[in-house]
Amino acid sequence: QVELVESGGGLVQAGGSLRLSCAATVRTFSIYAIGWFRQAPGKEREFVAAIDWSGTKTDYADSMKGRVTISRDNAKNTVYLQMDSLKPEDTAVYYCAAERLAGWGPRDPSRYPYWGQGTQVTVSS
Repeated sequence: QVELVESGGGLVQAGGSLRLSCAATVRTFSIYAIGWFRQAPGKEREFVAAIDWSGTKTDYADSMKGRVTISRDNAKNTVYLQMDSLKPEDTAVYYCAAERLAGWGPRDPSRYPYWGQGTQVTVSS
């Protein structure tokens, strides 16, 4: 069983930055790929970014490219999502998720059996 806890959300002005963290309570954290997704009110959950188990592969949604960086520290069982130049349309609940299926297909939410509870990000204009 993998438990994920997100933190770092909050209220920020447009153009500002936030760093989200996803902490996992599992001994074998290093074998899991981690994805970040977000869901705004009235909208479907969408992919934001992902990183493979080793940290050598990353993927970013086109809408976030150049504004977000995903990284991981396996010694701390934590994945980070640095978000810069935030826009009001980035307002959403941000979730991290874990999976360890073969292959690399991080944008598909059905690959992820483990999800955190989410952290709210609100960007004011």
